[in-house]
Amino acid sequence: MRCRGLIAMGVLVWSAGAYATDAGVALAQRSVCLACHQVDVKRVGPSFRDIAIRYSTNAEAAAYLARSIRDGSRGLWGAIPMPAQRHVDPATALLLGEWIVSLAPRAPEAEVASAEAAPSEDVGKDAGKDTGKDASEGSDASVATERPATNPGMTQ
Repeated sequence: MRCRGLIAMGVLVWSAGAYATDAGVALAQRSVCLACHQVDVKRVGPSFRDIAIRYSTNAEAAAYLARSIRDGSRGLWGAIPMPAQRHVDPATALLLGEWIVSLAPRAPEAEVASAEAAPSEDVGKDAGKDTGKDASEGSDASVATERPATNPGMTQ
């Protein structure tokens, strides 16, 4: 019985997300955005999902995108500029911006919490190890360039 409840809840959550996506696509279609953009595929302009991924860490992304929709932009995604879409009213532009931001993939909450609590796997993985590279061979920016003053097993 509990399993049925979980399945029903999952279907409701999925259908709500699908409805939001359908409503966003409909709004984009009414605003003539789909002439140059698609949800998942680059057309004349970048896909909405690529835009969402680029701005997903910006807390003010929806407002920024709304301004970009109304005022246009140049040089952010290549040589082709986005013309100003003055026919889109500010409230609709903000709704479009919020919908676009919602398309960014979300990390599971457990991963987000552990990433905030623990240092990155790459940080410190080479600490105290000789990587075999000297400064003339190039180095990774995350690896320290100076060797410790004393390192057992190493001769200077």
